[in-house]
Amino acid sequence: MTTERVFDYVIVGAGSAGCTLANRLTEDTSVRVLVLEAGLWDRDLWIRVPIGWGKILQRRLHDWKYFSEPEPALNGRRIECARGKVIGGCSSINAMMYTRGHRLDYDRWARAGLSGWSFAHALPYFRKQESWEGGADAYRGGNGPLATRMSSFDDPLVEAYFEAGKSLGYAFTNDYNGAQTEGFARLQSTIRDGKRCSAADAYLRPALARANLSVEVGVLATRIAFEGTRAVGIEYAQGAQTAVARAEREVILSGGVINSPQLLMLSGIGDPDELRALGIEARVPLKGVGKNLQDHLSVGVDYARKGSGRFREDMRLDRVGMDLLKARLLGAGSAIELPSGWTAFLKTQAGTAIPDIQLLFRATPPVAGPYLPPFKRAYDDGFCCRAVLIHPQSRGEIKLASANPRDPVRIRQNFLAADRDKRTLRAGVRLVRELARQAPLAKFVAAEIAPGKSKSSGADVDAHIRAVAATAHHPLGTCKMGVDADAMAVVDSELRVRGTQGLRVVDASVMPDLVGGNINAPVIMIAERAADLIRGRAPLAPAAV
Repeated sequence: MTTERVFDYVIVGAGSAGCTLANRLTEDTSVRVLVLEAGLWDRDLWIRVPIGWGKILQRRLHDWKYFSEPEPALNGRRIECARGKVIGGCSSINAMMYTRGHRLDYDRWARAGLSGWSFAHALPYFRKQESWEGGADAYRGGNGPLATRMSSFDDPLVEAYFEAGKSLGYAFTNDYNGAQTEGFARLQSTIRDGKRCSAADAYLRPALARANLSVEVGVLATRIAFEGTRAVGIEYAQGAQTAVARAEREVILSGGVINSPQLLMLSGIGDPDELRALGIEARVPLKGVGKNLQDHLSVGVDYARKGSGRFREDMRLDRVGMDLLKARLLGAGSAIELPSGWTAFLKTQAGTAIPDIQLLFRATPPVAGPYLPPFKRAYDDGFCCRAVLIHPQSRGEIKLASANPRDPVRIRQNFLAADRDKRTLRAGVRLVRELARQAPLAKFVAAEIAPGKSKSSGADVDAHIRAVAATAHHPLGTCKMGVDADAMAVVDSELRVRGTQGLRVVDASVMPDLVGGNINAPVIMIAERAADLIRGRAPLAPAAV
């Protein structure tokens, strides 16, 4: 049995972009908006309490459980690709790091013909999205929906890394989302009152009180309904029932880097030859759909720690339960912070205009968990620093496995296909090790666990990278935004799907290439600006900074 309902806008996906659009579009009380989400509501305690992120990632809670095809440059390993399948999407399962990227990232987009997406044009929407604990200034927003704050994780390793960085001549920045991105810095997080502040909390929940917003969960979008080349709705399955949500104005895909191109291809938008091979009629030939996949690859160096750090002490079983209760009820205690505290955006080569490596820190050993002396011995403490390749040249792709919307797509990341990527990541590992040799940090190092002190040659480092490198969970680019002359562009500068009417994509898949950092904040920025474009309002004036 098929039912049909009518709305003005139908949004597929309640992730960071979908939640933002739901809020901004329903500000106009004359329109009706439906949001379709494959996952369920974000009521899990582990989503709310920041320390629960580790459990969410390790157990693959609330995600699509995607894996790549075997990666040739990574010993044929299938790399996990966790994508949120829950209200809030990836903002409900990510590490809550708030990073915008470098201003030159957006100016690079503008030089490619996307003039409305320069840093000057993006900054007003970054300011609009956030409530920075330090208050508003030329770079930061003070009264937006998304709460952002500085990490207060307290461990002497944090300051030791800062001092080690200074020893090597690297800068320190008080705010990597401000005037100076480059350098070592305290981490910034999307946390409010000690709890995760997801896009669902920031944008969707405040809009739920509006009568013109409807949200359906546990539904699978199966096809875009067309009349000619005009998108007129979404066909979806909910349990054994099928339905059609008709969109009188626009269909908006916000399913993310994997699901948005999948739905386009299932609906006949993509490479005609690939679609016909699966028995799908090619409605709009766009060879770029599913191509241009990019992601941040990272590799860690693990250390055994002299003494015991704060995180291990907090993991005593007689303390963990109380900390979780305090975090849940009071927004206080050690469970409201991840055991990290700092990051860095650095150049591994002199003369480059923009950082090419990001460093991420974890103040725990590879395997950690609750313990209770004398019944369970405390594990040996440790820590890790990861080098992240933030501007890869390698490109992958997403392809349909079949014409069945329930079949997972084939994901080929193609990590380290470009020689420059290998050299840069190798340089990142060398930098991590050089930091550990500096006096302020060396006093905490009992031993290098992986790859191990004896593994010092270039071949050893390359082998370590092939064996352990993993995603930093920032995939994008599979519905690339571009100008008409770009044959691989899927959407135009206003995020409209080329060759169609009434259809847009608004999520990470439209980003032409990777920004230098975590991508949740840029995705929300894109959705904020897209909401103005969709509503026919003049975009915010460019910033003069």
